[in-house]
Amino acid sequence: MNVAEEIRRRLQAAFQPRELDVQDDSAAHRGHAGAPEEGQSHFSVRMRADSLAGQSRIQRHRAVHAALGSDLVARVHALALDLDG
Repeated sequence: MNVAEEIRRRLQAAFQPRELDVQDDSAAHRGHAGAPEEGQSHFSVRMRADSLAGQSRIQRHRAVHAALGSDLVARVHALALDLDG
């Protein structure tokens, strides 16, 4: 399973979002410091989930990082999050 699919699977399981879009932006960062040649390092996530309603931006980001788990977060160089309830 590639990293984008793993991100999507973990977020779907944790939040049951009504909208979830995971983009692999790695190709745009090829050659930059911290970007491995094989890619799968830079991602953008847009998610809308009722369980995030009423949470601050920091709380939403922490919830996503917890759902992804430290093992997956450690493999990702950059994760842009657009989250809302």
